Amino acid sequence: MSIQNRGSLIVIEGLDRSGKSTQCQLLLEDLQAKGKRVQLYKFPDRTTAIGKKIDSYLKETSQLSDQVIHLLFSANRWEVIEDIQSKIQSGTTCILDRYAFSGIAFSAAKGLNWEWCKSPDRGLPRPDLVIFLHVRPEIAAKRGQYGEERYEKVEIQKKVEKNFERIEREYMEEGMAFITLDASTSVEAVHSQIMNLVDKIDTSKALDTL
Repeated sequence: MSIQNRGSLIVIEGLDRSGKSTQCQLLLEDLQAKGKRVQLYKFPDRTTAIGKKIDSYLKETSQLSDQVIHLLFSANRWEVIEDIQSKIQSGTTCILDRYAFSGIAFSAAKGLNWEWCKSPDRGLPRPDLVIFLHVRPEIAAKRGQYGEERYEKVEIQKKVEKNFERIEREYMEEGMAFITLDASTSVEAVHSQIMNLVDKIDTSKALDTL
């Protein structure tokens, strides 16, 4: 299949409880309604063997070193990436709820070396569009179910927020479409902005790698 017929690779990132999953679902439904083939992937994928270890760690029922859990998160992406690439090449648009950028932001917030945090994901496909949904940590903390998992603490989220600012600067310098949206507005307003950005994606070029 020619490059012109490939699907898009869209990533939606954000702090915990920023509305990522809601916006991913709305985007999925909107694209499907337009007759497009589309698939949603959520990271971590907690259904795999690796994903189950991650789930246990996030729910604080098991303990792992910061380095080990970072590598497990990366491995969790790598174990499904062939499926994602195959779908993109066949013309299916893939929406990712979190990606390698979360790995960098969260692990670096715990003090791990920045470049080391990036290294396990080098070679993964580079998205056509990354959208970071920005909600101040103090606001996110007031949303339902906040605090149920390991990283849902305001002090950690503030560090992650700063790291995402650095990630955006670095990848935009490399030419990536990395866009921050104010996600403290209405769900409908955020969705409308996302759709405007998605409609502008150019799939005439092959995907590069991180």
